[in-house]
Amino acid sequence: MMLLLFRVISLVLGLYLVTSTLLSALQTFVLPRAANTRLTRFAFTMTRRVLDAFVPPGRPYLQRDRALAFLAPGGLMVLPALWLLVIFWGFTLVFWGMGIDPFGEAVLVSGSQLFTLGFERPDPHQFFIVILFGFVESAIGLGLLALLISYLPTIYAAFSRRETLVTMLEPLAGSPPSAVTMLKRHHRVGGLDRLDSYWRRYQEWFADIEESHTSLAALVFLRSPQANQSWVVTAGCVLDAAALTSSSIDIQRSADAEVCPRAGFIMLRRVADFFNVSYDANPRPGDPTSASC
Repeated sequence: MMLLLFRVISLVLGLYLVTSTLLSALQTFVLPRAANTRLTRFAFTMTRRVLDAFVPPGRPYLQRDRALAFLAPGGLMVLPALWLLVIFWGFTLVFWGMGIDPFGEAVLVSGSQLFTLGFERPDPHQFFIVILFGFVESAIGLGLLALLISYLPTIYAAFSRRETLVTMLEPLAGSPPSAVTMLKRHHRVGGLDRLDSYWRRYQEWFADIEESHTSLAALVFLRSPQANQSWVVTAGCVLDAAALTSSSIDIQRSADAEVCPRAGFIMLRRVADFFNVSYDANPRPGDPTSASC
């Protein structure tokens, strides 16, 4: 009786692990909206801790930047491995719960089905549902790897769109970018009246980042090709420049310059909310303008 109870518990736990892993994969790559999953967060957190162990936070910035450049690629490699590991143990529990003995035999059957090795399979004389679960595990193993591979071009296409405007700001605002430098250089070439095109373009950029960096969270950890560039710093520079243009420069009032800061801080708030970064939702005019995480 106790053995039957343990088998039922094993079956339920195995199905729970498989279902939660599939939901994690769907929410991470397929669901077109922000969805924070435990397995995805765990994969990137562990990758960050490993990198921190090799290059601690006290090291020079350039060393840290070179190490953290591997955070997103490393996390994307760890993530499918973690999914497959959980699926493997989930189906091991399912097979054992459905009567495959001993437990080591259930491990062999699960591994053979998941990686489509074919050296072990469920006994054809067992229940049909056991054989069906073997087919399902094989399909899941291939499907998870195909899902990651198919979404890598999407991730790097969004990364390329983001970095295009990050790089475009360097000739205009310096490296690292500065709002004051940006406005001075425009003034020297007589271009302050032509800033509206920048505000409109960066409003679209903010909207693109908000959508892509919350639905494909790995993008946040993909660092710019140059160590002194960052999408966060670029966003700050554009927001400062738009605010200074609206408040301090004696030119014709621009609606785009006044809307641009709002588009930017909405984007930053949405990304911060997704990653549970705390900030003051109702700041006063004299409050600090930085956030810690």
